[in-house]
Amino acid sequence: MLDVLPVLLPPSSVPRASSSEWRPTKHLQPPQPPPADDHRQDIAMAAARQLLDGKALKKTRPRRTVDYGGSMGLWVLNRKARPSPGYVPYIRPSAPSIVGLLPPRAYAGNASTSLTTKFVHTSTNKIRCPVNCVAWTPEGRRVLTGSTSGEFTLWNGLTFNFETILQAHDTAVRTLTFTRSGAYLVSADQTGILKYFQPNMNNLTAWQGHREAVRGISFAPDDRRFATASDDSTVRIWDFEESREERVLSGHGWDVRCVQWHPTKGLLVSGSKDNLVKFWDPRTGACLSTLHQHKNTIQAIEWSPNGDLVATASRDQTVRLFDIRAMKEYRILKGHKKEICSLAWHPFHHILVSGGSEGSLLYWDVDAPEAVIGSSSGPNAVPSSAPGIGGGPRATLAQAHDSNVWALAFHPLGHLLASASNDHTTRFWARERPGDAGSTFSGGGVRPPDRAEDADADAQDEDEDDAMAAVPGFAYVGAQQGAAAGAWWGKDEEPALSGFAGGAVGRTDSPFRPGGNVEDGIPGFGRAPATESVAHRQNAPLPPQEDVYGDGGVGGGGGGGGGGGGGRGSRWGPRRGGNRY
Repeated sequence: MLDVLPVLLPPSSVPRASSSEWRPTKHLQPPQPPPADDHRQDIAMAAARQLLDGKALKKTRPRRTVDYGGSMGLWVLNRKARPSPGYVPYIRPSAPSIVGLLPPRAYAGNASTSLTTKFVHTSTNKIRCPVNCVAWTPEGRRVLTGSTSGEFTLWNGLTFNFETILQAHDTAVRTLTFTRSGAYLVSADQTGILKYFQPNMNNLTAWQGHREAVRGISFAPDDRRFATASDDSTVRIWDFEESREERVLSGHGWDVRCVQWHPTKGLLVSGSKDNLVKFWDPRTGACLSTLHQHKNTIQAIEWSPNGDLVATASRDQTVRLFDIRAMKEYRILKGHKKEICSLAWHPFHHILVSGGSEGSLLYWDVDAPEAVIGSSSGPNAVPSSAPGIGGGPRATLAQAHDSNVWALAFHPLGHLLASASNDHTTRFWARERPGDAGSTFSGGGVRPPDRAEDADADAQDEDEDDAMAAVPGFAYVGAQQGAAAGAWWGKDEEPALSGFAGGAVGRTDSPFRPGGNVEDGIPGFGRAPATESVAHRQNAPLPPQEDVYGDGGVGGGGGGGGGGGGGRGSRWGPRRGGNRY
């Protein structure tokens, strides 16, 4: 072909056969070691410097960032390609399906996707003191807490680590809330002082609003006014722009512990130490109605998102729901063993979370039939004693905290829950993983009390050295499942297995466990005796498989949390290596 080319072409344009053609040769080389991890080298160098300086070696661990709000973008993308307006992708019952789990708002008819029962992280200040109030910032990127030391603490909403701290008040911060538009923050302290803050924590003004401690603040739907409840037995209505008192609502005979403004209407509801719940007209200051159902102090009041129901929590260990359209008691929720301190409604589903003084969190599905709420299977079932009385919650965290749960706050998207407690900690809870063997997505799922084990301290942040000294609410269901929990025990970012107990065999409508009752992980079937359980991180040889799970007979089935743990030792033989069971 080169011979027939025109002679007039320049020599440089004539193609010639190249002898330097590239040919792959990397596949002919022997296997190479993986590249060195720079982070591990930095850790080793830091440890060596600490040893040279004579300091104690401090364990460091990189903090994983988990974007729990990433499913929102997936939902927006899927809405463009969905075949029908009501189409929602099926949730496959497997752990990898967590990447396809949409935000709670996508599952309008499935409230079980809003049960935030999976422990995520514990955040603790360097100066330990009780945390009285907690609130998510309007955009959901951070969490703001107020403590008895008068400090505001800001926590990151993704990594849950410390961001900043501010000495906002001279005395204990009793309540704080953002305006409904999210443009300002109002807080109050033990001495009755009210303060305005911008979202960047710039203090705008402060004045003496009450003679005694302010227990609650709630804004009107248009943010022009807000109401405060105080220990001086009054509820006061303030003009937000002028910081001026407009009206004093008197009628309670004792300390007013809580007040809430209706989400869309001119209606106030307050609860007091005189056991009364009062409804007020903020325009005239008149008391419209009084409810006498509770037998002890009203600790918390919350309106439902649609404004039809109001939930009241009391020291009489009950949560009562009232329908204001008929001014009748809608339901009584019983399940706490001690007084109830806090309430929180889910932003999209009719899920109500209550926190008790024993440190427990109870999740109530208000839309569920009364038979479902009042009857749960398993050893921890609490039957309903009368029509309309729900005896068992949808899910229970028996030991979420070590002391009173003073405040609860849902993320604006509804997929995370923050809880503030008297045990000096703020804890974060997320939704379950689809198909988790210990999931509580079935009705009446209850965690048994945990068995304390040594936990690794969080050495990544100086403000959280002892954040994971004891992870609450997680327990052994069987020998194998308890050991699986030991694999993540001490990690504060995100556990790999929640270790929920069974007791959830009464319902089969769980989206993550479709069809059939939950037979695995039921306490009392094949559970290994407490004296035979293997301690976490022990150096001695493990006991024989038969000693842990029995002889592999029929009676030992299900003890491993997977439905066949009892027969595993005889069928497959003992495990190899030093795995913890």
